[in-house]
Amino acid sequence: MDMFTTEYAERPGQEGRVGFRPPRLRWELRAAGPADVEPIAELRAVVMRPDLVRLGRYDEHRVRQRLRDTFSELHTSVVLAEGAFAGSVTMSPAPSGGQWIEHFYLAPEHQGRGLGTAVLRALLDRADAAGETVRLDVIQGSAARRLYERHGFTVESEDPIDVFMVRTPRDGNGDGTARP
Repeated sequence: MDMFTTEYAERPGQEGRVGFRPPRLRWELRAAGPADVEPIAELRAVVMRPDLVRLGRYDEHRVRQRLRDTFSELHTSVVLAEGAFAGSVTMSPAPSGGQWIEHFYLAPEHQGRGLGTAVLRALLDRADAAGETVRLDVIQGSAARRLYERHGFTVESEDPIDVFMVRTPRDGNGDGTARP
């Protein structure tokens, strides 16, 4: 289990106030198990519903079944915030080499407060240390795309539903530049 502590904005919008100090949030990633499939499938349905409805693609059964069909205990981590279920992320070997991130969902009460940034940063640090390219896809128009762009992902291709993004490994000097 990987344990982390990060700054976390309890009240979004308060960050710019003079003297504001965000509280510390203890969060961790733990390996997923068979009992995690249904909670993650349910979270997926909740989180993806607005974007899928907007695209005319929401199906009450299919949104959950897709997670069940592609769930990988070996590569999935459960995100715990202060010991409670807060989300999930899967990072697995990509068919073209490198890593593939999918099923990255955070419960609505944890979105927009820095937890997603912290989790993504931890995953990308691992990939950078291994010199691996990371790929993912995000639904057209999803707010999550901005998170990925802030972390160096660029559009590789897109279709009417998905935007496929890629991020090359960064060097260890902390400036965010790609490896030569």
